[in-house]
This record gives sequence, structure tokens and C-alpha cells, in this order.
Amino acid sequence: MTEFTESVDIPRADATSVTPRRGALIAIAALLATVTNAVAFMLPPLLPLMQQQFGLGVAASAWIFTALTLGGGAGFVLLPRLTDVLNDRTTSLLSGGFLVVGALVPAIGDSYPALLVGSALLGFGGAAQLLPLSFLRRHLTGSAVATAVSVLIMATGSGTVLGMVGGGLTVKYLSLASFFYILAAAFAVTTVALLIIVPSSRPESSGRIGILGTVWLIAWVTAVLLALTQGLTWSGTAILAVLGAGVVGGVVWGLVQRKSPTAVFDIQLLKKPLVTPACFAAGIFGAIDAAFLLLVTYYTQTPAGVGYGLGVDALGTGLLMLPFALMMFVGGKAAERAVQKGRPATVLVIGTAVSVVGLGWLAFAHDQRWQYLVGAAFVGLGSRVGYSGAFAVPQLVVPEDKAGMAAGMAGTTMAIGFAFGSAVVTTLLTFDTIPKIGLPKEYLYTVGYEVTVGLSLLVLVVTLISRLRRGGELTASSVEA
Repeated sequence: MTEFTESVDIPRADATSVTPRRGALIAIAALLATVTNAVAFMLPPLLPLMQQQFGLGVAASAWIFTALTLGGGAGFVLLPRLTDVLNDRTTSLLSGGFLVVGALVPAIGDSYPALLVGSALLGFGGAAQLLPLSFLRRHLTGSAVATAVSVLIMATGSGTVLGMVGGGLTVKYLSLASFFYILAAAFAVTTVALLIIVPSSRPESSGRIGILGTVWLIAWVTAVLLALTQGLTWSGTAILAVLGAGVVGGVVWGLVQRKSPTAVFDIQLLKKPLVTPACFAAGIFGAIDAAFLLLVTYYTQTPAGVGYGLGVDALGTGLLMLPFALMMFVGGKAAERAVQKGRPATVLVIGTAVSVVGLGWLAFAHDQRWQYLVGAAFVGLGSRVGYSGAFAVPQLVVPEDKAGMAAGMAGTTMAIGFAFGSAVVTTLLTFDTIPKIGLPKEYLYTVGYEVTVGLSLLVLVVTLISRLRRGGELTASSVEA
């Protein structure tokens, strides 16, 4: 999910480009924000169905979601920079191509490997949710920009709602393959509309982008997560080898990035006040959301005859999580006003506290349907408020020509956080299973929510340490100082 809180200059389109109609440009931006935000929330409720259809275990099915989030991490780094090196229309075509192909691969392939490949491509293309920030500010002026950003905020909420119920509704009456074909058609229509409406413009930069560094980042993170999730099924030697490769790869990657002219993360930006805690918070809120989505999905879709679970289908799970999506929309509007008043880091802390309330509730109250409606509302509100603070802080302190990188840094850590949260829950749910049927034992869900509460509290710890080091209030004015 993207935060539309950037403050950047509005470059003028070159003289040879056609000035677009304001309404059409805002409409296509809203459509793009809706369909790309929906992707991340469509797959989790479908994981048990995929598990059943392809004969998978919990760990294998959860990796479908992890592949989506890791692909998103790469996309959040590369796509915003491609808009400057290439242009908006070309980048829109590339991202649309990834989305269409990502949906067609599992539709045609109809296999677990195809699901993994398709999810990674969908995740990468889904990072196109950042593109409206570029082409709207490039081609609109004055109050039109503020109007467009407000529309985009509403579109992200609409996309979350669509994602929660759209996938479940489709597979209930059609099939999993039909779901992916419909996705491909929607992405194709969106891409064509982007090419028609978004005008051509000259590249803003001739610089290089760090493709190698991005691929390297995703590779070592994947190795670490793979070792974490497969620790109970692989041999000790294999796990140690994969974990060692991931850790060593991460250390070497960090050393190389410090001297790279095309670094994925600008080290100097991370040294700015509160930027590192904010990016860390974006990752933690991503982990919270992933853990929540998977814990709710697997518990509610467990057949009641097992001794626990609600026995609902993917659509039923989506409806139970609907307050999560709706409160994300409400929380976004409230958080935007608080950020504009100059206290984005305080917003971050409040978001953490609200999330802890929701997760703490679900740790001990998750065996009735109404309990999910309450817990989901708190988690959705808290995470959306937290995202607002996490994405706003970097924008307050970076120079305007680094605004895209700042958004990419927060977006990438958020995506990696999603993957990490998914891996943690997967490990927990495979730690102790019911003999013969292989489903997680019930107490593991309580442990899962408790662990997620612990992750949430890390945001408060890191933010408090940063505040003590600076010795002042967590306000916009202190950040800019």
C-alpha cells in the first residue's frame, strides 16, 4: 500500500507533449491505484484453496504470498526511478506488461511453480501504484494536484476493499484460473488506458539505476526467509548452507552498497533524522499486515470438524477482514490531517499503539466471527495510520530531487516486512501440527498474534531511542532541523 504524501516540485511537461485533460488523468491514476493495491490483498484469502488444489503444505502455499511481496520490494526500488530515466508512458507499459504476464502465467500454467513465478511478477508490477505520484505532479498544477492526491488516497482504500472480497467472490462462482484471466484482462485495459491518457515527456534523468543491487537485495533476503520457513523440513546442513549464504550475501551487499554510485538505499538519506526509524517502521507495519492476513486466513478457513476454525471459504474470510480495509480508508484520511499538522512521527507511534490493541484482542478472541470484525478494524486503523507516519517522515527531510528514492526506500522495506511477517507466521504454523491431517494446532494462532504484538512494540522502542538521541519532540519542525 502506498502513501500519497510526497512533496516534490511539479516539473513542466516538454513543449512537444500534449496537455492531458485533468479529469481523465486523475481518473486513470485512480484506476491504477485501485487495481495495484487490490493485488496485495487478493491472494491471502485464496491461499487455502491453492493449498488444496495443488496438494501443498502451509509453508509452500504461504510462499505464494511471499513471492508476491518480494517482487513488490524490487518494484518499489526500480519503477519510480524508471519514470525518470525513461518516461511515464514507457514505465506504465513495462509495469502493465509485468502485471498482465504475472496474471497469465498461473492462469495458463495451472501449477505451483507457475503460481510462484506469476506472484513475483504481479508483485513487481504492483509497485506501479507509485507511478501516479510522478505523472500527476508532472502534468498538473496548483489545486489540481491536491485534488488528485485526495482521489488517490480514496482509491487505495477502494483497492484494499476490492482485494479483500474480489478474489473470494470470483473463485466462489468461477474458478482459480478464471480469477487470474480476469486479472489479466483488467490489467490490460488499465495499461491501454494509461498509454492513451498519459502524455509523452522527455526523461528527467540520464543516470543509471541499481538493477544489480536490487536483484542482489531480493536474493539474499529470499535465502534468509527460505531458511527460516523450511527449517523443519530440510536437513540441518541444507538450512545452514542457505542461511549462511543469505547472511554473507547481505553483509557483502551492504558493504558494496556503501560505495555504489547506484545504491538501492542512499546511506546519506538514512542518516537524516528519523529516516531509519521510519523505514524500519514501514517494514514492521508490513510484517504486521502479512501476519494478520495469514493468521486470519488459515484459522477461519480451517474446517470446523478439526476442533477449531470457522469453516468459511475465501469470500467469507474476505468479508471478516472487510473492517480492516474500511478502517484503512478512514485511518488514511485522519492520518493525513495529523501529518499536515507537523507530527508524522507521533502519528507513527499512535498507529503502533492501535495495532497492538487489535492484535492483543485477536490473541485471545479469535474463535467467533464477530471477534474478527472488531480486531480487524483496530489492526486496519493502526497500520494505515502507521504507514502515514512512516512514509511522511522521509519526505520531510530529503531534498526534492530525492523524493522518489525516499518513497522507494519506505516502500521496499514495507514489502520486505510483508515477506518477513509471512515467513514468521509460516514457521509458527508448521512448528506443531495435528497428527495425520497436518494442520497447525490451535494454540499456535495465539502465539502468532502474541509474536506480532512483540514486533509492533519494536517500533515504539526504535522511535523512543531515536527521540532520546535527538532530545526533542517528534515534530516536523524538529525533523527538518
